[in-house]
Amino acid sequence: MAKILVCDDDKEIVEAIEIYLSQEGHQILKLLDNEDGTYTLFVKKIKEDFIMSKFKYSVGPWNVHEGADAYGPATRETIDLEEKIKTFAEMGFDAIQFHDDDAVPNMNELSEGEVVSEAKALKAMLDKYNLKAEFVAPRLWMDPHTVDGGFTSNSDEDREFALWRAYRSIDIANALGCDKIVLWLAREGTICFESKSPVESTKKLIDAINKMLAYDKNIKIMIETKPNEPIDRSVCPTLGHAMAISATSDDPSRVGGLLESAHAMLAGLDPANEIGFALAMGKLWGVHLNDQNGMKFDQDKSFGVENLRTAFNQMKVLMENGFGNNGEYIGLDVKVMRTEKQSGSYKHLENSLKIAKMLEEKVNKFDYDFQKKCVAERDYEALEMYVMELLMKG
Repeated sequence: MAKILVCDDDKEIVEAIEIYLSQEGHQILKLLDNEDGTYTLFVKKIKEDFIMSKFKYSVGPWNVHEGADAYGPATRETIDLEEKIKTFAEMGFDAIQFHDDDAVPNMNELSEGEVVSEAKALKAMLDKYNLKAEFVAPRLWMDPHTVDGGFTSNSDEDREFALWRAYRSIDIANALGCDKIVLWLAREGTICFESKSPVESTKKLIDAINKMLAYDKNIKIMIETKPNEPIDRSVCPTLGHAMAISATSDDPSRVGGLLESAHAMLAGLDPANEIGFALAMGKLWGVHLNDQNGMKFDQDKSFGVENLRTAFNQMKVLMENGFGNNGEYIGLDVKVMRTEKQSGSYKHLENSLKIAKMLEEKVNKFDYDFQKKCVAERDYEALEMYVMELLMKG
């Protein structure tokens, strides 16, 4: 990233310089009015194969990990948080997704004031690299208090702890300058059906969401749905369930959904269809694009590498319906293969970002006149073949 000082207070001249730099292969990251008759342009040189995008993209620190899984130890070394953030900025990402304890490690041991102070220090780091925070998510599934769930736990004490973490997540979000909380309801369900009432669990979840809405009148809550894993039966497995919970909350205008591709596939659903459903409701506030080989464990594979046509249709639905026009980000929630060496720790993100942008280009080339002709003639075989040729030809 480079800084260019423009010593002219004529905004038209500044805009002309921006256009010239773009034509010469630079990406304009930020324009800062110095309020002294000058402007500072933050730019970076674009790689020759760089593809411009209509979207803003986000990523989480957990997407660069050490390779440990349920059956084996780590295969790579830990990378420092600031090093990750610096690399994300260099790769062209616009925002960072955070769990609460990504932003403030050891937060259970800190006072409320100390949590906010730590979050403000992180905000300064984001500003240093010209990045935004997209959301904060309370990581309730890793704590001893939430073995039996957080908001739906059978323990009054553990439900109170879950709310404490949710409130601190809201505090962290405010300190980072974002207004969204994500609830991935990882353990909100059962591994033994008879251990909890699905009716009472749903009511407990709605009650917890209402308390978050009351805690901060500006915060928005995105429910990230998943049908199972780590629990057997989720209390909120699909976006349809999330929409129902939103409608039942005290302020439906502040409760929406986040769709992860792999989670929809685990439910036996088409993620493009789930995206379309939430868009129709005006409730799709975030997406996590990735891929999945069948209804197995959650794989978080690079976007489009297993189901290319499904990936194309996800991008198509997002582009056709103005996703991003209200500041939404496309999140990439992918993990590198365990076999990758240390030097390849970011390769899956590079690949996913490139595939997403290549599919944007494919959508831009889509022949809607031909689509209308096929629909009018009910010739869906021709339409399907057209899509396959669009994807498979250069």
